[in-house]
Amino acid sequence: MPIDESRTFLPVNIAVLTVSDTRDLASDRSGDTLAARIETAGHRLADRAIARDEADTIEAHLRRWIADPQVDCVITTGGTGITGRDVTPEAFARVLEKEITGFGELFRMLSYAKIGTSTIQSRAIGGVSGGTYLFALPGSTGAVKDAWDDILVHQLDARFRPCNLVELMPRLLEHLRAA
Repeated sequence: MPIDESRTFLPVNIAVLTVSDTRDLASDRSGDTLAARIETAGHRLADRAIARDEADTIEAHLRRWIADPQVDCVITTGGTGITGRDVTPEAFARVLEKEITGFGELFRMLSYAKIGTSTIQSRAIGGVSGGTYLFALPGSTGAVKDAWDDILVHQLDARFRPCNLVELMPRLLEHLRAA
């Protein structure tokens, strides 16, 4: 799909949360990869943090960023698998107003081409809450690259045609104005 160069690029303010019991900022390769790609694309890294694989902790980070008018989008990496400590989708379920089911479906479709049936272990998810986009990616650098390079870089670019998530941002809170 093409980029319409006649349209203006609009930088998105994106917060990154790495979910891990073992990583810190010095060893967070997937978070580094994501942050670099966000900035290379011309977006703003609004904040970055690491949280343990605990649903309450993840939820607290999400709620803080959802409430922050300086954050348009939150992308998490890690905690989307199926082991006992993987609870990122459960934390997302606590805050999402609407799920973007196509994100997880498309991510797994693209992932299947690269890692085959192992993609069934991914519970990557996307959604919206409080006018903020939320995306949960697996914790591997490969998965982060795939999700960003093949999906998010396009959908978070206002010039992407035929449509993109950025052009919907002004309408994400319509349900609140109608009340």
